[in-house]
Amino acid sequence: MMDEMATGSSTTTIQNSGASLSSSILTNYPLISAFLAFAIAQSIKFFTSWYKERRWDLKQLIGSGGMPSSHSATVAALAMAVGFQEGFGGSLFSIALILACVVMYDATGVRLQAGRQAEVLNQILYELPAEHPLSESTPLRELLGHTPPQVIAGGLLGLVTAVTGHLITILTTSRS
Repeated sequence: MMDEMATGSSTTTIQNSGASLSSSILTNYPLISAFLAFAIAQSIKFFTSWYKERRWDLKQLIGSGGMPSSHSATVAALAMAVGFQEGFGGSLFSIALILACVVMYDATGVRLQAGRQAEVLNQILYELPAEHPLSESTPLRELLGHTPPQVIAGGLLGLVTAVTGHLITILTTSRS
């Protein structure tokens, strides 16, 4: 009988935590801010690409590189939203801020340099004679990293997204 009670209560706990998990994800302000900032940044790239080239490029919706940096927008929105929700003096904000700094630094450092190396290697491939075994190699992706202005624009977009979300949260809770 004791085993049945323990099993019954654990099943109820699992079911309740499942319902609570889905509702908490849907109302998780830092998570929503981060995803929204990412979506806005990628949409900007998509429509900017169409404006410049007069063709739709669906790769812009998920690809990396370009203006603004969606990685920077995502982590900046996350850090700011965590700060608003948990406090700017807490350890969670510190973790989110350090994560944002590492991601932004990496975007302008390692990833940007890897993209520039890919450009040089692709140029070498294009100049190879047709009979060379590597002349048919698939070109490397060149748009990997970001310039500092792209990272700054992404960061600002993330900050604006989180602040806007915070203001909406304040307005909707004050009316309740």
